[in-house]
Amino acid sequence: MPLEELILKFQKKDEKAFEHLYDMYSDSMLGAIYNIVRDHDVAQEVMQDVFIKAWHKSDTYSSKKGRFFTWMLNIARNAAIDKTRSKDFKTSKQNLNADFFVGILESEDNLDNKTDAIGIAKFVKKLAKKCIEVIELLYFKGYTQTEASEALDMPIGTIKTRNRNCIKELRNMVVK
Repeated sequence: MPLEELILKFQKKDEKAFEHLYDMYSDSMLGAIYNIVRDHDVAQEVMQDVFIKAWHKSDTYSSKKGRFFTWMLNIARNAAIDKTRSKDFKTSKQNLNADFFVGILESEDNLDNKTDAIGIAKFVKKLAKKCIEVIELLYFKGYTQTEASEALDMPIGTIKTRNRNCIKELRNMVVK
C-alpha cells in the first residue's frame, strides 16, 4: 500500500494503518528518543506516548508542510525533550552530575585518551565553584536558565551573566 494511502487511513483512525506505521517507524523513533533521554525504559515509554499523540492529532498532519516521518520525528523529539525537563525525570536522577562526565574524560578506556577530549577536564576543574555549579546545571543536566535560577535560588540575570562569564573564562583557558 502506498504511504500516502496508509497515512490517509491512519488519519481516519484505521487501526491496521496505525499498526503498519508503528512497525515502519517505531525503531527510528525509539533511537531518536533514546539519544535524548539516554534510558531505554524511559525511551520506550515516551515512544508509546508519541504514537498515541500522533494518533489523536493525526488530523493536524499535512503533506504540504512536510513528510510524515519528519512530522512524527518532531513529535518524538519534542516529547523526549519535555520528558527530560519534567520534574519526575530530574528527581529520578536520570541526569548525571558533572563528576561523571569529568571521570569519562580522564578514563584510560576513553577511545581518544591521547587528546583527553581536547583536555577540557583539567580546565573545568580550574573553574571557580560558582562556575562549575552553573555549567553543571545548564550543560550537563540540561536545565533551562530559569530552572537553574530556581535551583540555585538566584536571579535569572545573575545566572545569565555568570554563564556568559564562566564560558568566556573557560574559552580563554582553552585557547591560550
